[in-house]
Amino acid sequence: MTTNAAASTRRPILFGTTPGRLLRGLLPAISFALVVLAISYFNPRAISYFGFTLMLNLAVPVALATIAQMLIITVNDLDLSIGAFVGFTGCVVATWLPTNPLLGWAILAASVAVYAALGALVYLRQLPSIVVTLGMSFVWLGLAILIRPTPGGTAPGWLHAFVSQRIPGIPFPIVAAVVIAVVVHIGLMRTSYGAILRGVGGNPSAIERAGWSLLKAKMAVYALAGVFGVLAGLSLVGVSTSADANMANGYTLLSIAGAILGGAEFVGGRVSPIGAVIGALTLQLAAVALNFFHLPAFPSFRIPQEWQVGAQGIILIIILAARTLINRSDR
Repeated sequence: MTTNAAASTRRPILFGTTPGRLLRGLLPAISFALVVLAISYFNPRAISYFGFTLMLNLAVPVALATIAQMLIITVNDLDLSIGAFVGFTGCVVATWLPTNPLLGWAILAASVAVYAALGALVYLRQLPSIVVTLGMSFVWLGLAILIRPTPGGTAPGWLHAFVSQRIPGIPFPIVAAVVIAVVVHIGLMRTSYGAILRGVGGNPSAIERAGWSLLKAKMAVYALAGVFGVLAGLSLVGVSTSADANMANGYTLLSIAGAILGGAEFVGGRVSPIGAVIGALTLQLAAVALNFFHLPAFPSFRIPQEWQVGAQGIILIIILAARTLINRSDR
C-alpha cells in the first residue's frame, strides 16, 4: 500500500490519466499546431480555405495509407508493400473503373483477399511480416507496370467529383480526415471486436484463451489494411485524375512515419487512429511548409524540394525524442 501511495503521489491523475500520458497523447496535435504556426508566420495568406485545400490536397490518400499501416502495426507487424499496393490499386482504378467497372471492382476485391491471405501466411508459417510484405511490394509494383507501363488512364467522373467537392466553411480534406479518424477510432478503440484485434498485438495468449481465433483476427486486420489501401488508391486517382505505377512509392515510409508520429508503437498493439491521421496531415503540411520558408536577410533563398523528406524525418525524430523523455519522466 505504501508503494502504491508513493507511485500515486509521483504520478497524479489528470482527466482520468497521468500528465505524462496526456502529454504523450497530445504530441501529434502539438506537432500539427506548430507546423501550422510556422506556415502562418512565413505566409499568412496560406492559412485560408483555399490555402488548406491546396496544401492538404494529397493528405487524404496519405491518411488512408497511414491507417492501413497502423492496422498492421496493431498486430505487431509492419507492411513494406503499402506504397506499391496503393500504386497498383490506382492503376486498376484509372484503367478499368471508367470503362469496365465490374472487372475493376473484382480485381480490387481480389487484392483485399490477397492481403487477408498474407495475414494467414505470416501467422501460420511464423514468417517475418517485413520479409513477406517486402516481397509483395515487388509483386504489386510488377502488376502495376503490366497494367500501366506508361502514365495515363483517367479517374471515374463520380470519383473526381467526390474528392474535389467544396464544402462551405471547411476544406474537404479536413472533413475527410476527421471522418476517417472518427470512424476508425470508433471501430478499433470503442468496439468489442476492435479490442480483440488490438489484443492480438497486446496479449495474444489471452485472446486465444478467451476462445478467439488468432488466425481469423490476423486475417481480418490484414484485410482491413487492404481495404484502406484500396481507398487510398481511389482517393489518389481522384485527386491526380490519372495513374502511374510509381505514383505512391513514397507512401510506405510516409505511412510508417505518420503512424509512429501519431503514437503507434511496434509492440503491445498500442495505436491511435486519431493520432495517425493527425500525423499524416502533419507530414503533408511539413513538406509544404518548406516552400514558404525564407530568410529576411536572403530574400532569394529557398529550400530545395528535395529536402522535404528530410524535414519530415526531422519532425519524426523530434517527436520520438519528446515521447521518450515523457516516458522517462512518467515512470
